[in-house]
Amino acid sequence: MKNRIIQLCLVVAAMGLFASTAEAQSRKPRAAKKRTAAKKTSTNKSKTGNADALTQAPAQDTIPAVVPEATFELPAVKKSLRNDNAIERNLVKERIPLPYEHIREDDAVYRQRLWREIDVHEKMNLPFVYKADDDNGNQRFVNVLLTAIKNGEVTAFSAIDDRFTTPITLKEISEALVGKPTVIQIPDWVQDPDGSKGLMRDSTVNPEFNPEDIEKYWIKEEVVFDKESSRLHVRILGIAPLKTIRNTDGSFRDVTPIFWVYYPDMRPLLARYEAYNGKNFGARMSWEELFESRMFASRIIKSTIDNPGDAFIANYIKDPILRLLEGENVKDKIFNYEQDLWSY
Repeated sequence: MKNRIIQLCLVVAAMGLFASTAEAQSRKPRAAKKRTAAKKTSTNKSKTGNADALTQAPAQDTIPAVVPEATFELPAVKKSLRNDNAIERNLVKERIPLPYEHIREDDAVYRQRLWREIDVHEKMNLPFVYKADDDNGNQRFVNVLLTAIKNGEVTAFSAIDDRFTTPITLKEISEALVGKPTVIQIPDWVQDPDGSKGLMRDSTVNPEFNPEDIEKYWIKEEVVFDKESSRLHVRILGIAPLKTIRNTDGSFRDVTPIFWVYYPDMRPLLARYEAYNGKNFGARMSWEELFESRMFASRIIKSTIDNPGDAFIANYIKDPILRLLEGENVKDKIFNYEQDLWSY
């Protein structure tokens, strides 16, 4: 009897142990699923949080910083409401430059390139700084160039070279003329009237364009001898205004070209602008006639004659007097070539 009871107890215990083991085994997958789900949920939350953090910018300052741009202002053109002359003048509006004489490549037996510098302070070059206003605007030559560029009548090219390879915008010309605006700190008298708090605010300083800074011009031209007509032709290729750079104390430092313009493109425009004539105001010539008639004083600063290094005269001759003499020497070489072609 006792043995049966003992066997029954062992069977019940074994069944209970088996049941608990089965229950435990059945519960483990559920726990694992719950943990896996929990992990997935946490991963999704973290990914969602990162995505939100990437898409939502931190709320620091919603007002973008305004970067000032360099600009220059030209005097406004005011048209005369009455005839501002003693006579009716219509020829200026109808002027058209004469086309150049065609030169065949085979007939151009001699060619040299010259670079000249025009100083507006010389007496013969005073028309370049004539300050009066006309129906075409201010009569300074630099204003004529800038007005044509601003109106899109002519293309300006970068001064990185003189071969007209890189057109530049009006913004780049402005930066070269007046420089970039600067932001400085000044006292904020509105928020701090007595200055006791020491509050400061930003203020933009825009430099103004001063035409007086354009004191020189460069001219690139080519000398061609045409054997068919036995003539020596001089053709201007480009014009570049030069800006005077000064030190902080106002002393002279150097000059630098601002841009180049292709002269054949400027001829129709220059024919409509008259140059100043101090001797007879009624006998003024157009700017196109002034350049074609060589009515300006200049000095040679570079040439292709005996110059394999393509260097300016100032690069290998430091003395200014000797530079002038070297320029005159270049002129004599071209003149002697033309004269030596004739036999008497």
